[in-house]
Amino acid sequence: MQSPPKSREQVSIWVSWTNIGFNALLAAFKLFAGIFANSQAMISDAIHTLSDMLTTFLVIAGIRLGARKADASHQYGHERFENVAAILLSVILAVTGVLIGWAGITRIMEAATDPIPVPGLLALIAALVGIAMKEGMYWRTRHYAKKLNSSVLMADAWHNRSDSLSSIGSFVAILGARLGFPVLDPLASVVICFFILKAAVDVFRDAVNKMTDHAVDEKTAVAIRTVVLDCPGVRHLDVLYTRAFGDRIFVDIEISVDGDLPLHEAHEIAQQVHNRVEAEFPNVKHCMVHMNPAPRPPEECNPPATSDLQSEGGSDKMDETK
Repeated sequence: MQSPPKSREQVSIWVSWTNIGFNALLAAFKLFAGIFANSQAMISDAIHTLSDMLTTFLVIAGIRLGARKADASHQYGHERFENVAAILLSVILAVTGVLIGWAGITRIMEAATDPIPVPGLLALIAALVGIAMKEGMYWRTRHYAKKLNSSVLMADAWHNRSDSLSSIGSFVAILGARLGFPVLDPLASVVICFFILKAAVDVFRDAVNKMTDHAVDEKTAVAIRTVVLDCPGVRHLDVLYTRAFGDRIFVDIEISVDGDLPLHEAHEIAQQVHNRVEAEFPNVKHCMVHMNPAPRPPEECNPPATSDLQSEGGSDKMDETK
């Protein structure tokens, strides 16, 4: 018998815990390699991986809080807690990047009095292992983030990608240092800093957009319009407003229907619009539909006056009499 599918919360937390396990092993290996092989770049890389592991705990907290049901104090739900977690994660990313960059600059400045050691082969191997593992973790986390439409998982995915780029920089720097340019090793920490800051800004911007009632993209808006106008009885789509609520969407719609319809028939049309929008777009948390009476055609709005009809009828009778 096939087991029931896991919930969005369970899948997100499962992905996060496996990321923590991989990062713990990788951080320990990188730190050992950086110390043993005298590589400043690899030690910085290890710190970055360690920050990945620690911030994933924040991801789990955001997912658990965001999955809580609506209550009296949060009647629209708690989804925005995931965005709060993503913002905190972006701040931690930025601080990590600055610290790594500062460590690299300091080491370069000290090179005049304290020669930079040439890193060992183990550091080069650790960089290659880090690239392979972190790229795999990035694509895996990104897959589930897109599948579940989770901004906090996507933030964690980019954290993994920034660590992958960090490892690429470490590999190039360590290889260059072993070929006779030892300054490349601490210089890589400065380059890594900018990669991390870029990822932090992207994560922060996405989370803020989802917390400030940002509208959906035009492609999604057009798709919603199409679904609404395909519903029988809808004469016109008067208004379509959308806003992000965490990783969910609220939709407000005004439609025009035949103003002469009985209330229960007009309500049935509105209910059908509501049901279709929520069925076609799983991220829609709620769809509110308001009905307006469709404008009457001009001939219905301005019928001939009764006196005119009578005079026309009277003249006909007079003609017939003649």
